[in-house]
Amino acid sequence: MSDTRQHYQRATTMKFSIRLNNDLPAERFIHMAALAEEAGFDQIWVSNDLFWRSAPVLVAAAARVTSRIALGVGVFNPVSMHPAEIAMAASSLQEVSGGRFCLGLGAGADEFLNWARLAAGQPVSRTERAIKDLRALFAGDAPEGWQPEGRLRTGPLSVPIYIGAMGPRMLHLAGRLADGALPLLLPPERYLFAAAQIIEGARESGRDPDPIDVAACIWCSIDSNKARAKRALASKIAYYGASFSPHILAGVSLTVLDFRSIQQAMSNGNTERASDLVTPAMLSLGVAGGVDELVEAGARLVAAGARHISFGPPLGPDPEHAVAALGAHVVPALRAKR
Repeated sequence: MSDTRQHYQRATTMKFSIRLNNDLPAERFIHMAALAEEAGFDQIWVSNDLFWRSAPVLVAAAARVTSRIALGVGVFNPVSMHPAEIAMAASSLQEVSGGRFCLGLGAGADEFLNWARLAAGQPVSRTERAIKDLRALFAGDAPEGWQPEGRLRTGPLSVPIYIGAMGPRMLHLAGRLADGALPLLLPPERYLFAAAQIIEGARESGRDPDPIDVAACIWCSIDSNKARAKRALASKIAYYGASFSPHILAGVSLTVLDFRSIQQAMSNGNTERASDLVTPAMLSLGVAGGVDELVEAGARLVAAGARHISFGPPLGPDPEHAVAALGAHVVPALRAKR
């Protein structure tokens, strides 16, 4: 048994979360949040991708129809939104939700930032600087190098910071500085690699890695019709595939160039053609199928030591049905495997 697996298998409880994209209409997201709480999930996260809906607004609305589930933005980036504004949003969302807010932070996808002509700089360094600034702001202080007046007026607060990470250096950063991590596992078998990087980062900085909430973030599509499940996953991969890092794609013997024709079809507005061009190797970045396939994939993660499994978009051709099915069948089966 690996050191990573032994480390995380000390935990006896499991967490489960749902991740959604901010392309959902507001009313549908609010409904999904209520469904996720009813289905027994511990957290729900919503992306904050540029040029879609505002994740903080969606989370604030969801807070009004839920009472237990933790609500997270996954993720803010310090390029399109200044840390001062991120801290303001986090403080307000913590207040609105009654202390249930989780702040996801990441570097931001360069491809999407380029659409707005935003200069980004080095991903790890800009994320690290933002974490340190946010920690100071949450403590009621002005970050290093700011004017003394540059502090939150709402007072000290406790907000868990999760880092959205895929590459080794960002995973290391999560281990060094974060309360949690949202490593997107493409494919799911990358869990042991991601967890090992986080543990190493924590230990090198003198931290105990055990309290760090490492979510095994997978893309999944669940439906009794396997072809429908695969089609829904293909549409998501077609949209995001070209923005994946070469390091991620190499794990399934792909390169960014393999997505060129898909990207062209997307640019031409031909989303159906783009989905047609998604190959079996690309589909292996996620999990598509019925309950049995999802339980099997989740069981492998549990066996690898995962103690938090996060199911992400597309979830299925019918996301509402998918959340209900995951909560009723997949989650209980995986809890039993602990």
